[in-house]
Amino acid sequence: MKITARELNRATLGRQLLLERRPLAVTEGVRRIVALQAQHPGSPYVALWNRLADFEPDALDGALLRREVVKATLMRITLHAVHAEDCPAFRKAMQPTLYASRLGSRFADGGLTPADAHALLPDLLSFAQVPRTAAEMRAWLERRVGPDAREAAWWGLRGYAPLHHHPTGGPWSFGDRPSYVAAGTEPVPDGREDVPAALRHLLLRYLAGFGPASVADMAQFAMVRRTPIRQVLRELDDTLERLEGPDGTVLFDLPGALRPAAETPAPARLMAMWDSILLAYADRSRVIPPEYRRVVTRVNGDVLPTLLVDGRVAGVWRPVDGGIEATAFHDLPARVWEELAEESRSLHALLTARDPALYRRYAHWWAKLPSGRTRLLPGAG
Repeated sequence: MKITARELNRATLGRQLLLERRPLAVTEGVRRIVALQAQHPGSPYVALWNRLADFEPDALDGALLRREVVKATLMRITLHAVHAEDCPAFRKAMQPTLYASRLGSRFADGGLTPADAHALLPDLLSFAQVPRTAAEMRAWLERRVGPDAREAAWWGLRGYAPLHHHPTGGPWSFGDRPSYVAAGTEPVPDGREDVPAALRHLLLRYLAGFGPASVADMAQFAMVRRTPIRQVLRELDDTLERLEGPDGTVLFDLPGALRPAAETPAPARLMAMWDSILLAYADRSRVIPPEYRRVVTRVNGDVLPTLLVDGRVAGVWRPVDGGIEATAFHDLPARVWEELAEESRSLHALLTARDPALYRRYAHWWAKLPSGRTRLLPGAG
């Protein structure tokens, strides 16, 4: 069966709750979305505002504090907010990637080896049974590896060890000075071998939230090698559906999974910085027109907050005094600007209550963007 580019787009939007806001609890919304990139602490809030009807940020605050939703270094070796029940398997699936990345040359620059990491981990996790600041974790490590190796040890272990970020307050639950707490559910990591059962869990969850997808897409989403992905797919062969993508690529999907019709309307949205749909695929053309990819994805990997129009990136936005400044990369119909204005009123209300200058540290990118059609969308009136 062949699937068109527009059908792929609608499948992503439908599974990511972007065709209509759904009346779901925060924990169920996070489970359905699979993973919210949380490199900026405000982005999971904006991502859920885009997807959940009557989203209350206090509900996410509470879920994070109760550790029903947890924030940890996971896919693509970056911070994600995920459902607590998914986190152990996601972490195990990432074991070879985290081992290679965090216990490699930079770790060795401190005179440390992977064996040193594994010797430190049990006591480090015991120390972090209660929340610890980064300064406390550094001091603990300095007592064990000395001042010269402390920074290399902390750089490696803060990403490799099964640690969660602990809420520290502020408008988005996490401030500029993170605290860490032991995950408490995973065994101490050991070695760099693949964990097939965990990778199977991750891939099935990925297909549920982002499918249909290719092997390359799955590898991109997690930053996992393609060979173990192919092995898991072979084992799942009888339980997965194969589709032919627009360019002939083999795509995998769960039988019976949501695939809305190509003509399904897609409302305009103001997407969070680093929203997962902008990063979850090797072929990002299903949501980002190729001519805009380098505009919204900057040279250092920052992915700007975007306008989503008819399901695809059409521009960028940022908060300003009095509302939301939106820059479209091409002409938009009047009805789309009206939709964006309505979205702006709601988003502006959220930001006003929490942090009106969200993403302030990334303002320098706007001076480097190509010219576009810029409007000040209204704030909450």
